Amino acid sequence: MLPFINAQDIESNLSWTELCTAFHEGHKASRADIDDILFKHGDNALLNRAAWIQNKGIGVKTATIFPNNVKLSPPVPSVQSIFTLFDDQTGTPLAIIDGKLVTKWKTAGDSVFAAKLLARPDSKILTVIGAGAVASSIIDAYRALFPDLEKIIIWNRTFEKAQKLAQEKGVVAIQDLSEALSDADIVSSSTMSTSSFIKGEWIKEGTHVDLIGAYRPDMREADDSLLVKSRIFVDARETAIHDIGELAIPIKEGVITEGAVIADFYQLCNGVKARQTDKEITLFKNGGGAHLDLMTALYIMKCRRNNKA
Repeated sequence: MLPFINAQDIESNLSWTELCTAFHEGHKASRADIDDILFKHGDNALLNRAAWIQNKGIGVKTATIFPNNVKLSPPVPSVQSIFTLFDDQTGTPLAIIDGKLVTKWKTAGDSVFAAKLLARPDSKILTVIGAGAVASSIIDAYRALFPDLEKIIIWNRTFEKAQKLAQEKGVVAIQDLSEALSDADIVSSSTMSTSSFIKGEWIKEGTHVDLIGAYRPDMREADDSLLVKSRIFVDARETAIHDIGELAIPIKEGVITEGAVIADFYQLCNGVKARQTDKEITLFKNGGGAHLDLMTALYIMKCRRNNKA
C-alpha cells in the first residue's frame, strides 16, 4: 500500500539545517522541469504544481482552494493539499505526503536557505513581519540556522496577533514598523499585502530582506526604493520574476530591469558570488517553486526511510 506521510509521522525527525543541506545538494543536480496548472470555477480553484529533477524524483502537489469553506458548519479548511512523489527511473508512485507539511517546510526552508547564502553571518537582530503560521515557522527556521541571533522582533498590522505570537515564541512585539525595521540585520516578511509597505528608507546598510508574502501578480511587499538600493536574488528565475507582482510590477513599470536579478539558487549553489560586502542590502524573493516542494518531499521521504531502518 502506498504510504501516506503526515506531520505526526515524521515532523519530530525533520531538521531545518538538514533541509537546507538537501536544498544545496538539489540545486547542484540538473535544473528541474517545473510547471503549474490552475483550474478555476468561480471562487474555487484547483492548482497542480509539478516538478521533475532528473535522477532525483518527480512530484506533483495538488491543492484545492475553496474560500467559502470557512462558512460551512462545521468549517472546513479553505486550502487542502497532497503531494505525490514518484520514482524518477520507473515512474512508480512512492508516497503521498500531507501537502500542508511539505508547504510549511518548503516555505520557511526556502527563505532561511537564502539567508544562509546572503545574510551577514554575524546578524544579531531578526524582524519578522506578519503573525500567521508562516511567521511561526520562520522564527523556528531562523533560530536553527542563525543560533547567534540576540533579538527577534514581530510586527503585524493587528498588534494583538503580534503580541500573541511573540508570547508563544518568547520574542518581542513592536507596534511601529519603522522602529521594528531600523536596527534589523535580517527582515522576513510574510503578509497578504497587495501594496508595497516596506520602505527602503527604513532599511539600514548590510541588511538582508526576505520577501515571502507576495505570490500573485497583484501583490507586493517592498517599495521601489528598496528594490533599487538592493542586490536582488530569487529562488528560481522561472517562477519568481514574471508571475509575481513583487518583481513583475516594477519591471513592467521600468523601475528595475530583469537584469537586476543577480542570481537564483541554481547559480548561487554553483559558483555565483552572493554577498560582496557587509554594507550592501541583499533582497531575496521567495517564489516557492515546485522544485522546492519536490526537494522537500525527497528530504521527508529520506527521513522516513532512515527512521524506519
